[in-house]
Amino acid sequence: MHHPSNARSRHHSHIFDEGNPLAERNTLWAVILTAVMMVIEIVGGWAYNSMALMADGWHMSSHTLALGLSLMAYIAARRLASDERFAFGTWKIEVLGGYTSAIFLLGISGLMFFQSVERLISPVSIRYDHAIAIAAVGLAVNLVCAWLLKDGHSHDHQHEHQHHKHHHDLNLRSAYMHVLTDAATSVLAIVALIGGKLWGADWLDPAMGIVGAVLIAVWVYGLMRDTGRILLDAEMDAPVVAEIIEVIEASSVKAAITDLHVWRVGKGKYSCILSLVTSQDVEPDYFKQQLSIHEELVHITVEVNKTGHEV
Repeated sequence: MHHPSNARSRHHSHIFDEGNPLAERNTLWAVILTAVMMVIEIVGGWAYNSMALMADGWHMSSHTLALGLSLMAYIAARRLASDERFAFGTWKIEVLGGYTSAIFLLGISGLMFFQSVERLISPVSIRYDHAIAIAAVGLAVNLVCAWLLKDGHSHDHQHEHQHHKHHHDLNLRSAYMHVLTDAATSVLAIVALIGGKLWGADWLDPAMGIVGAVLIAVWVYGLMRDTGRILLDAEMDAPVVAEIIEVIEASSVKAAITDLHVWRVGKGKYSCILSLVTSQDVEPDYFKQQLSIHEELVHITVEVNKTGHEV
C-alpha cells in the first residue's frame, strides 16, 4: 500500500522553524512571577480600595493565562515538530498562540475601561500608602519579566541576523507585549495613586485606568493584524512576492506567470507555488535555481507549461 506521508518524509523535511528554546524557558519564569504578583495585586486592590491597583491585578491575571498560552504554544510546536499531519511544520501554533493572547488583551482592555468608568462615576476612598507600595512591587516584577522576555527576543534577532534578515517571533512578541502593558498600567496606577494622595484627586485613579485601557487596545490592534495576516495567508503583498516576479521577468528564458501563491511557514520563511507558461524547452528546476537566491524561500514548487507561440 502506498503511504503519501511516508513518501513525502523521504524527500525532505517540512520543519522550517527551529523554535526558540531561550524564549520558552524565559516565558516559563515570566508565568511564575506574574501569577504570584497577580494574587498580591488583586488582594491588595480589594483591601485598599484602589481601582487602578485592582484593575492592574485582574489585568495581570489574564496576562498569566496568556503567558501560559504562549508557553504551551512553544511546547506544542516543539513536541509536534515531526508530526507529518502538519504539511508545513508547526510554526503557526506559535502564531495562533500570539493571536489568542491578543484576544485576551482586548478583553482586558474592555474590562479595564468599563470598570474605570464605573469607578469614575461612583468614587470610593483609597488607602494610598499601601496601594502605592503594592503597585511599585508590581512594576518591579513586570520589569523583571520584560527583561527575561527581551533577552529571548534579542537572542531571536541575533540568530536571524546570521541570515541577514530581521523577523519577529510573534508568540514571544505577544508575551513581551503582555508584560509591557502590565508595566505601563503599573506606572499609570502609581502616578494616579501618588497624584490622589498629594492633591486629593481621587478621579486620577480611574482616569488612568481608562488611559491604560486605550493604550492596550492600540497595541493589541497591531498584534492581531500581524498574526491574523499570517494565519489567513494574507501576505501576497509581502516584499518576497515582488522579488519572485522580478526574478522571472529578468530570466533569460521568456516566461509568463499564470499562477502564484506565497505564504509564510516560519519566521521570515516562505513557501511558493508558481505556474509558468513559456515557448521554450525548459525544466522547472531552472526556475527553482533562479529563485533560490532568495534565502527566505524555503519551499518552492514550479510548474512549467509549454505554449506554441512566444510569450
